[in-house]
Amino acid sequence: MTSLPRLILTSGEPAGIGPDLCLQIALQPWESDLVVVGDMRMLAERAQALGLAVRFELFAQGNPRRKHEAGKLRVLHVQTSAPVRPGVLDSANARYVLATLDAAIDGCAAGEFDAMVTAPLQKSIINEAGVPFSGHTEYLADRTGGSEPVMLLASDRLRVALVTTHLPLRAVPGAITRERVETVATILYRELQTKFAIDRPRVLVCGLNPHAGESGHLGREEIDVIIPALEALRARGCDLIGPAPADTAFTPHMLEGVDAVLAMYHDQGLPVLKYAGFGNAVNVTLGLPIIRTSVDHGTALTLAGSGKADAGSLIAAIELALRMVGARARMPA
Repeated sequence: MTSLPRLILTSGEPAGIGPDLCLQIALQPWESDLVVVGDMRMLAERAQALGLAVRFELFAQGNPRRKHEAGKLRVLHVQTSAPVRPGVLDSANARYVLATLDAAIDGCAAGEFDAMVTAPLQKSIINEAGVPFSGHTEYLADRTGGSEPVMLLASDRLRVALVTTHLPLRAVPGAITRERVETVATILYRELQTKFAIDRPRVLVCGLNPHAGESGHLGREEIDVIIPALEALRARGCDLIGPAPADTAFTPHMLEGVDAVLAMYHDQGLPVLKYAGFGNAVNVTLGLPIIRTSVDHGTALTLAGSGKADAGSLIAAIELALRMVGARARMPA
C-alpha cells in the first residue's frame, strides 16, 4: 500500500439511497482516494435530481492515486441493465448490483483498492431475479474464499460480533456448535488485534438461553457447547468472559473494559447496538482476506431521490475502513 489509501465504494441498490449517499460523500474532501463503482449516467442523473454539483470522472485500472477533492467523483463504471427510478425496484438490475460487488472485490484482491465500503442493497430483489442471495457477508466470503465470515457491527461505544447471522430463529440452536463458537471467537479475537490494533482484546460472550441456561435448567447449550469452547480458547491465551446472560451482558458494569461482545444470534446482539448507535454504526465483515465495511441500514426506498437520506453511517464506514487500513499497514510483516 502507498501512503495514500484508496477505497472503493459500491453504490448498492440503484433504486435506493445508496447512490444518494455516495453523492453526498463526494461533496466533502477526504484524506484518501475514493472511487465509487456504479453506473455513471445513473449517478449523474441522481445528482441532477438532487441538485448536487458533482463532477464525474471515469476511473480505470492503473490510474494514479490522488486525494479526493470535494465536488469531484471518480467512478468505476458498471452499466445498469434497465432504467432506474428512485424508490422503484426492478429485478432486471439485480445482476448489475452483483456486478458492482464483483468489481470491488476483484479490485481489492488485485491490490488496486485497500478496502471496500458497501452501500445497502435489496436482498429480496436479487432473490426474485433467480439468484440465491442471503447477504453481503456470505457473498463476499464465497467470492474471496473466506470460508468463515464473521459479522461485526461497531459504533463509537460498542462492538458486537455474531456466531450465527441470517438464520431463522428455529435453526439457531443447531448451528451453535463448539467448533463454530471456537472459530468465530478466534477470528474475532485475532482481527481485533490485526484490524483494530488492540493488543490484548477482552471479549464478553453471551449465552444462548435465558439466564445463560441457569445451570442447565433452561437449556444445556452453555454447558455442552459454549463453556467448553471458551475454556479451550482461554487455554490458548484468549481473554474471554462468559457465557453471560444476554439480558445483562449489555449493562455498563458488564461492558466495562470490554472490547467486543460475541452474541449467539442476530437479534440477540444487534438490536442493542442499533439502539445505541443507529445511523452511525458500521457493519464489518471479519474473516476475509480483504477489508470490508458497510452501513448499518437498508435501502430506504421511500427516501431515495428525496434529498433526505442521512450519510452518517456511510461516513462512519469510510472512517473505520481507513483506520483498519492504517492498522493493517502498521502490523509487522
